[in-house]
This record gives sequence, structure tokens and C-alpha cells, in this order.
Amino acid sequence: MQPATILACVAAYFAALLTLAWWTGRRADNAGYFTGHRRSPWVWVALGLIGDTLSGVSYLSVPGKVATDRFGYLQLVLGYCLGYAIIGMVLLPQYYRLGLTSIYEFLGQRFDGIAQRTGSAFFLVSRVLGSAARLYLAVTVFQTFVFEGWGIPFGVTAGGAILLILVYTLRGGIQTLVWTDLFQSGFLVLGVLLSVGALMNGLGWGPSDLFHHLSRAPETTVINGDWRSPGFLWKQVLSGAALAVVMTGLDQNNMQKTLSCRSLKEAQRNLWLFTPVMVMVTVAILVLGALLLRFAEARSISLPARTDEIFPRIALGHLGIPAAVIFVLGLTAATFNSADSVLTSLTTSLCVDFLGFERRHDLSEESRARIRRRVHIAFAGVLFMTLGLLQALASRFAVIDLVLKLASYTYGPLLGFFALGLSTRIRISGRRLPWVGCTAVALCAILDHQSEQWFHGYRFGFELLLLNALLTALGAVLFARTGSVPGSSRGTDESTGPA
Repeated sequence: MQPATILACVAAYFAALLTLAWWTGRRADNAGYFTGHRRSPWVWVALGLIGDTLSGVSYLSVPGKVATDRFGYLQLVLGYCLGYAIIGMVLLPQYYRLGLTSIYEFLGQRFDGIAQRTGSAFFLVSRVLGSAARLYLAVTVFQTFVFEGWGIPFGVTAGGAILLILVYTLRGGIQTLVWTDLFQSGFLVLGVLLSVGALMNGLGWGPSDLFHHLSRAPETTVINGDWRSPGFLWKQVLSGAALAVVMTGLDQNNMQKTLSCRSLKEAQRNLWLFTPVMVMVTVAILVLGALLLRFAEARSISLPARTDEIFPRIALGHLGIPAAVIFVLGLTAATFNSADSVLTSLTTSLCVDFLGFERRHDLSEESRARIRRRVHIAFAGVLFMTLGLLQALASRFAVIDLVLKLASYTYGPLLGFFALGLSTRIRISGRRLPWVGCTAVALCAILDHQSEQWFHGYRFGFELLLLNALLTALGAVLFARTGSVPGSSRGTDESTGPA
């Protein structure tokens, strides 16, 4: 497929996206930016979360990982389902009862303002790194297949991608993202399904052939029974539950859209619909990965060393122009669906948790909008610089592994703080929490590096997140405890009341 054709497809896609963004955000104010006036239809939020959760990483990296991990990723997805149930039954009722705009206000009400800012700071670091890793993968594909041949450097490609995101998110915020995410999720799912169809057509398979061949194929093996392996079944299930809780339930990026639903019941319905749809789309992505391997074998195509490159190499080089167009549109949707909302959530977290928008009465509506826009643009610059820093690191790993590994380190302290707040009556002073969280991360890094030598060949997988949270909680109790919340066995301080 010619670079000019790829660029034309992306341009047409963004023309439609920008039109939708303009239409939905033309009357957006600060309340529309931060909460969507809490009027977002739960069905559309649920379907829009598909692309935000799966992202370009799942679209590109998960199919390629079938070559090394088979269908083992499904073990993690089973854990996700458990994690979403915990979010719906434990976290969402607390968030709606307190009427939160930033979910880290929970830490402020339960402990103190320093705890709120500490939790928000860990989120800011986590989201910048995770979003940069996701965006890096797609930018690399466009750089390799389009702009490199024209002599355009990676930095220009990355800057152009971030500028496009900035254009359609700066004004509308959540009010716009609910609808643009729905639009982009539809293209992501369509891209996966049509790519599956194109590969089946290339192999000369019908639906019965697909079931017959893949039911017997070694690459469709799901369960890993080696307890020393990072891919061991129960490690993956428990880690998946923890990852879902922190990367969705304790993540402002995902919760901000969920909290824009009209009520707690609608927000919970959003999760109950999203969960099975997410599982079905993930299965389709894994089937896509198995078909890529079968197609490469049938056509004697040499697979690249980096598994992230398998899907784009075959889609753009061996399936014809229609399939290549489908791949490009699916990749564009998957990438920008997850990357666009991060600027809004980072801006919300900084404005509410650090600048105190919810408490300050000295700022006019115009002043709030001006500060919000400046913060939004500043975070676009931070994301651009982080993309450059991740280039060397991301080239050594499948990006899906890199994203989840980063989450194990950066979200661990958040899980520890929220677990203490929700399940105990312990009072904690926030002054020492930054040191407690950073120490837990450092200890986990040492254990992760030395585990095989110290623990008879045991290698940590994503269960490192749980260890990180445990160390954080223990450190907070030992070094930052100041007392207990009187009169209630519930984790939340009842004296705060509904907001």
C-alpha cells in the first residue's frame, strides 16, 4: 500500500472525527469539560470504553503475542472481569455517594489534602507513561510505512499526532469524548472483524474451517500451568483483577467518563455491558493473531523478530489494498481513542487535585477555562517529550508487556492507598505518603530483578502490582498512621457525607 494512500485514509478519518468533535463540543463549558454535566448515556459510554481500554496496544501487540504466548492473554482477561465486578460493586458506590469530579478527592476526604495530591501525582506519572507507550506503537507504524520514506523524522510524526488530538479535545472535554470514543470504538471493532474476514478469505476458509483449524491449533492454548512462569494461570487471573481495578477503577482517565453517567445505577450498567463486549472483542483479536500465523505459514512469509510488527507487516504488505485500508482505519481509531481522553483526564486531575478548582470561589468561569486550556496544552507537550524518552525502551519489548509492567510499578501505591481507605478505619497523614509509595516501587524493582536468583527460578509477572500495593499499605501503617476514624467500621469517613 502506497504511503500517500495511507495518509489519505487517515485524513478522511480525521475529517469525520473533527466534525463530530466540533458538533458535540460547540457549547461545552467547564462543567461539560469535566463531567459532561453528568448526562452521558450509559450505553454509549460503555461501548466507547471498548476502544479506550483495548487501545492500539491491544490492536497491534496482542495479535503478535500469540506467536509467543498463544491464547494465554485470556487468563488476564478473566481477571479483568473480576476486577470490573469489584469496581461496580465497591468503588462506584463510593464515588457517586461523594459526588466526585476527580476520584482522588476520595483520598482527600478520607485522609487529607496531601494524600489526595499524592494519589493524583502517581496517576499523572502512570498515565503519561502508559499513554506515551500506547501512542508510540501506532506512531512507529505510521513512521515506518509512511513518513520514513519521505525523510520525515519521528519527532515530527509524533508531534503531528499529538497536535491532532489537541485540536479536537481542547474545548469539549468529556462532553466531546463520549461521542468521539463511540465513533472510534466502532472503527476499532470493525477493523478487527474485517481483518479476520480478509485473512480467512486469503486462506480460503469459511466459518467451519476457522473453527476446525483453530480448535486443534497449538497457538489457541489458554492455560499455563507452570507456577514459576510469569504467565501462570492464577498469577494472571489475580493480576488481571488488580490491573483492572487500578487501570480502570483507580484511573481518572476511565472513571471520568463513567462518572459522567446520570446515576450510580446507569454507571454500573455501563460496566456490566462493557465487560462481556470487551471479552468478545479480545477473543476476536486473539483469533486474528492465530490467523496471522497461519497465513504467514501458508504464504511462507518470514515473521519479524518483534511481535508488534507481525500484524502491520502482513496487513500492509500481503493482503491487498482493501485489507490495508481496514487495518489503517482500525489502527487510527484504536490509537487515538485511548490517547485523546488522557489529556482531558490529566487536566482534570491537576485542576481539581492540585489547583483546587472545586474549592476556589475566587476564579470566574472565564478564568477557569483559560487555566484549563493552558494545562491541557502543557500536558500535550509533556506527552510529546515522553514519547521521545520511550523510544529506546519500547524497542526492546512487546508494548503490551511494557504498558502492563509500567502499571505494576506506578499504580501499586494507588492500590495500596485506596485499599487502606476503603477497608480500614486507619487515619494516615499524607506528608509521608510520597516517600512510602516511592520506597515500595524501589523495593519491587529490586525484587523483580533478583527474583530468579533469590526465589529458586521464580519470575514475577503482573502480580508485582499486588506486592507493590501491599508494601505501600504496610509502609503507610508503620510510618504514617495517626489514628482511626471513630464510630464506623466502614473504610470511608462517614463524617464527610455526600458532596
